[in-house]
Amino acid sequence: MSSINLKKNKVLPYFLKKTVLRIRGMKRFVIKRIASISDGTFGVLVFGGIPFALTLEPPWMGNTPNVSCIPAASYIVRQTSSPRFGETYEITNVPGRSHILFHKGNVEQHTKGCILVGEQFSVISDYNGIAQSGAGFAEFLVKTEMVKEFALDIINYF
Repeated sequence: MSSINLKKNKVLPYFLKKTVLRIRGMKRFVIKRIASISDGTFGVLVFGGIPFALTLEPPWMGNTPNVSCIPAASYIVRQTSSPRFGETYEITNVPGRSHILFHKGNVEQHTKGCILVGEQFSVISDYNGIAQSGAGFAEFLVKTEMVKEFALDIINYF
């Protein structure tokens, strides 16, 4: 199996060209994961190079549905309406996973593999978590401008 050197070959295969062009024109958010402990994986949510909120996901458990954070990678995120969480966004094309949403919550027990958004790190009922989730999630929705989809890069810094 040969690999393609994209720097050397200026012509991209059709399937790559379509994906690259689609992501280039989109809003782009970044989650910089900064720590992973038994209470969860903690990160900073960035838009336009400026950090504006915090994230909490489950710790890495081999990408197991409902108990693990998702792999660090680039994703397309689509607007969706959740029966439980209302208007929100779903991360798509996660290998072996579906229904990975952004939503409110404070501790790892509030997520089944989703990404919680908040404003500050805090200890809540003896668990490390995030506080002011309502305000953090509202700020996230303002930053998205409720576009239909956007790009998301998740990067591990630990």
